[in-house]
Amino acid sequence: MDNAFNRISLISKYGDPGIGDTVMELSHILQKRGCEVSLEEHTAAAIENHGLPIVTLDEIREHSDLAIVIGGDGTLLNAARNMVDNNVPILGINLGRLGFLVDISPAEMELRINEILDGSFDEEHRILLTTTVQHHSDGTNSVSDAFNDVVVHKWEVARMIETETFINGRFLNSMRSDGLIISTPTGSTAYALSSGGPILDPDMDAMIIVPICPHSMSYRPIVIDGGSEIEIYVKEGPLSHAQVTCDGQINLGVVSGDRIQIRKKDRCVRLIHPYKHNHYEILRAKLHWGGQL
Repeated sequence: MDNAFNRISLISKYGDPGIGDTVMELSHILQKRGCEVSLEEHTAAAIENHGLPIVTLDEIREHSDLAIVIGGDGTLLNAARNMVDNNVPILGINLGRLGFLVDISPAEMELRINEILDGSFDEEHRILLTTTVQHHSDGTNSVSDAFNDVVVHKWEVARMIETETFINGRFLNSMRSDGLIISTPTGSTAYALSSGGPILDPDMDAMIIVPICPHSMSYRPIVIDGGSEIEIYVKEGPLSHAQVTCDGQINLGVVSGDRIQIRKKDRCVRLIHPYKHNHYEILRAKLHWGGQL
């Protein structure tokens, strides 16, 4: 039987020397199935005597049928942003802690990988956000994607920022707070959840706006249509030093008067899961629902 995926690249957590055994075990499983296996260049640098072809992210985007991420959710977030424009599907092996996105444990890796190569798997398409910061001082733009969330937050630890938010050109509110989280459904179980936001089904076409420690308790999270365009302005004044962070990994500087535009990206991330993947089962396990107090 032909494999569902043949040219497979492995991507691990950057600079983590503890992933070598799992990466090599996975490569042997794939090679036994006749797959062409390659290592992303930073992954290869952390493993001695691997004997596998080394590829760049550009080469993975152009030539791979599947990217397998070995690590935690943060590693998969980075891979998702890199692979989405070339429609490369992503599968996660969980070496992290929480693991909402990387859902195969090393203990079941051989069984699940063989099932997936046999064509027994589920595929999800999940939305990303694209953020553009329009810098009014010099007319330049800073652009980044986010799979989990875009956070507009204060720079100084002890000070708030003051923002104005618009949805599709319509004024939503003016607020003093520690910041705002704009989250995808995927990111609803991340920073947005810890800040009081709701959990969304990952298949939803929606975004959440969650205030971070607002000055007034009347400000609440709001869920809006995924096709909306959000604009946020950092208002002029002493409470104006802010930054924009995408997925907790990419920082874009912001000063008062800059315009922050957030919308859904045109392409979706393709996630591969074991057959009969159950998101609610993952929620119960990770959030300890139903446990005895």
